[in-house]
Amino acid sequence: MLSKKEQKKEQIMQSALELFSVKGFYNTTIPDIANALKMSVGNMYNYFKSKDILAKEIIKYISVYLGGKLKEINELDISTEEKTRKIIEVYFETASKKPEMIDYFLRIYLSTRDVFKEGCEGMICVNEFVTEIMIYFEEGVKCGDLRDQDFFSAFGLFMGYLGGMVFLKGEDVLPKELDAYVDDISYNIYKALSV
Repeated sequence: MLSKKEQKKEQIMQSALELFSVKGFYNTTIPDIANALKMSVGNMYNYFKSKDILAKEIIKYISVYLGGKLKEINELDISTEEKTRKIIEVYFETASKKPEMIDYFLRIYLSTRDVFKEGCEGMICVNEFVTEIMIYFEEGVKCGDLRDQDFFSAFGLFMGYLGGMVFLKGEDVLPKELDAYVDDISYNIYKALSV
């Protein structure tokens, strides 16, 4: 169970996530976040010393959340093809039920690199998520289901496809809900990565 301080930090991150997804990162201020939570700005600074520190903690929070979901999938005794489908389901479910998380990753983390250059070098701040994707690939290669290839080309194919679909949904381009595309996308990604 989380301490009161940890619970409050999560509330702040969730509120910031929601505001960032509506107003954008640069247009959202610490006072905006404090007002949304009905707390003083001074009290906000007791939890996060700056908006940049808050931004980094949020991406770590998202990585832990998604990484935990993928770890559950990686621990299942199912085929790589089934794992592929489940990863896509989890990603799309998160995009549907917690759109601010995926939106933050796509629109803030990937496009606001100046905020994340110190303390989030490489993939440090998304380590939990990336590690589970690495495990998925390594296990798939080890059992002979996936081709042994450069991690980043495989990761780019997988995540580029998912991110692209979520982006299209967010722009109201897709005629159907994301879950309607799971079968086709699972098939396409698995075929592109498989032996």
